[in-house]
Amino acid sequence: MSSPQVRQRGGQKDKKSPQSPSQGRDSDINGVLKDTNLPEVVTSEWDYKLALGAITLLAFITRFWGIGHPNEVVFDEVHFGKFASYYLQRTYFFDVHPPFGKLLFALMGWFVGYDGHFHFDNIGDSYISNKVPYVAFRAMPALLGSLTVPTVFLIMWESGYSLPACVVSACLVLFDNAHIGQTRLILLDATLVYAMSMSILCYVRFYKMRHEPFSRKWWKWLLLTGVALSCVISTKYVGVFSFFTVGSAVALDLWGLFDVNRKEGALSLPEFGKHLMARIAGLIVVPFLIYLFWFQVHFAILSKSGPGDDFMTPAFQETLSDNMMSAQSTGVEYFDSISMRHKETKTYLHSHADRYPLRYDDGRVSSQGQQVTGYPFNDTNNYWQILPGNVFDPADQKTGQQVQNGDFVKLRHLITDSYLLSHDVASPYYPTNQEFTTVPLAEANGERFNDTLFEIKIENGKAKQQLKSFSGHFKLIHAPTRVAMWTHTTPLPDWAYKQAEINGNKNIQQSSNIWYVDELPSIPADSPRLVREVKKVKHVPFLKKYFELQRAIFFHNNALTSSHPYASQPIQWPFLLRGVSFWTQNDTRQQIYFLGNPVGWWIASSLLAVFAGIIGADQLSQRRGIDSLDERTRSRLYNSTGFFFLCWAAHYLPFYLMGRQLFLHHYLPAHLASALVTGALLEFVFNLDPVGLDENVLQQTQSKTPSKNKDRGGKRIVVPAKERMSGQSMLALWAASGVLLTLVIGGWYFFLPLTYGKPGLDADQVNARKWLGYDLHFAK
Repeated sequence: MSSPQVRQRGGQKDKKSPQSPSQGRDSDINGVLKDTNLPEVVTSEWDYKLALGAITLLAFITRFWGIGHPNEVVFDEVHFGKFASYYLQRTYFFDVHPPFGKLLFALMGWFVGYDGHFHFDNIGDSYISNKVPYVAFRAMPALLGSLTVPTVFLIMWESGYSLPACVVSACLVLFDNAHIGQTRLILLDATLVYAMSMSILCYVRFYKMRHEPFSRKWWKWLLLTGVALSCVISTKYVGVFSFFTVGSAVALDLWGLFDVNRKEGALSLPEFGKHLMARIAGLIVVPFLIYLFWFQVHFAILSKSGPGDDFMTPAFQETLSDNMMSAQSTGVEYFDSISMRHKETKTYLHSHADRYPLRYDDGRVSSQGQQVTGYPFNDTNNYWQILPGNVFDPADQKTGQQVQNGDFVKLRHLITDSYLLSHDVASPYYPTNQEFTTVPLAEANGERFNDTLFEIKIENGKAKQQLKSFSGHFKLIHAPTRVAMWTHTTPLPDWAYKQAEINGNKNIQQSSNIWYVDELPSIPADSPRLVREVKKVKHVPFLKKYFELQRAIFFHNNALTSSHPYASQPIQWPFLLRGVSFWTQNDTRQQIYFLGNPVGWWIASSLLAVFAGIIGADQLSQRRGIDSLDERTRSRLYNSTGFFFLCWAAHYLPFYLMGRQLFLHHYLPAHLASALVTGALLEFVFNLDPVGLDENVLQQTQSKTPSKNKDRGGKRIVVPAKERMSGQSMLALWAASGVLLTLVIGGWYFFLPLTYGKPGLDADQVNARKWLGYDLHFAK
């Protein structure tokens, strides 16, 4: 057997090492992973196994050590611990994330017999005094965070990288303070990152089976990739970035299969169709069905009315037992006195004798009409009488007539005896929206008659459906101008007593235009209208409930635009410019400050830039006829390392398009991908090359006698990385890896007190850790 050849950089094309037929066939396959068929199962590389065992042990130690500290609610445990309690009490709640990760916490609580009595209301609440099995809850993300580290190692190993490269990538995650800190608390990111890493690992294994399409193992790894992807997107919707990563790889792979000139031979259209449909089934249909399954579990468990009711429609709320809205709803009739409340802001429609000022602060002129505002408290100035649109005198009462969907009505303000009106005058804050005011009866029945007419539009209501209190969510549409009554949270100036503005919104489809009748004070206490029958829980089809929840999730997710003291921007994340304060304790000067390992992050971010530079330089040199890399090296750099770089970009760059609140933890999946790039690029820089593999494959495939590198069926099995690199010195790579890991471990150890919350630090020790002006506590 000839010795492996080293890579010739800058050489002429005729100096390239010879290719075997099978190796030449592989090199032309389109894909985004290394185009070399690696071992299906790693069986003989004992040093890899030893390193994997040691790294796994260290991962469990670093994630589980001192997990019981602090014994208080920390940061977003107030949300995800609360959700676990709601699941265990079967109480309906609303959250902007899919249910899978939260269901795992509920499962852990169920395992240890927790009944969900504690609702995690405030940061700093004691777990001990409230008898909460918080260590069990924290053990779930700690377990997944521990398993993420060996998964990173396996991704590198299965991709054919040397042992130092595998160790470096895994240790960048193992000794990262952000990954440790996020996986020791009741938070979702450990589930997200682990599922994301498993999707990459499973796809690498699937891609390695490309020469045995539709075999049992081919199907196994395809379906496991789909399952992992479903777990990512079932935890957080940013999991769609993992779909994009794998989907890009699959698209390029299919493009290669579609090529009629591919070296393995052209596929017929039916054969290509089989490949396409198999990938659609395994990577789209199966993940989506699993994703829907978790929502079905979510709805099945949460059968009782709870704090999430207000986010859903009345029809949805009627599917929940003990729902106060459906139990207390009363039909509204004409000439009833009512108070109306805005669904989102909970402010009442209100009016008082004060008038709008002649001029607003921006110089615009008002109508100087009576103020109509939003008031947050119950008050007699919130009472309006609802009248038919064709009644001119409120004394001409005809009782028992229902207010129905589509009716045109008038609203009489009882205290000031005036009628609600909207007209083509700009509102105080919104020049494009109409002012709301009131006018006396004479004007309401005279020249302003049409301006006092409003249409009742019940949300998802049927024709002639009666308007009911609480459950009858409706829009109040001004008849002549077709604007919807609307309010918002910005208070008016002192001339309106800081109350909310009411105006006419021209976008009548906007969901924030919805109101409901909160009270019917004119109904006597002994009225038969108040006698309510026990209502049965109604059934709504699953898909209808699912789509309604999706609309609510995406609406409220996009509404998370308010500022936060520890929010950050994507441009800050790769450089670790700021972290997040999770928890402090004044007496002991202890604090948990969510921050990555600065040394590890800066190294990984630097090598991302180096990779982009290498690709750019290679492209430029090829344009000038200089072939600085041989074909196999370039294929490995672009396809394998390039796949990891694509994974980083897909999990990072989309955040620049988001307008919602963003925090450092959103970068954790991208950081994991940058660790993969770092290990791969380190091997590239130190000139380790898979050329020797081709010589081994050539000899084995040309030999007719069985060997340890062929299976019983005579199928080609490529020599492991350890053997194919046996002829090359790895001393420089090991030395570089050792220096890098020494720096990383030093940074990890230096910031440990901020990650584990102990020991407390004095002012000098805190200031020593404010490397980039981190806003740490107890710096004085």
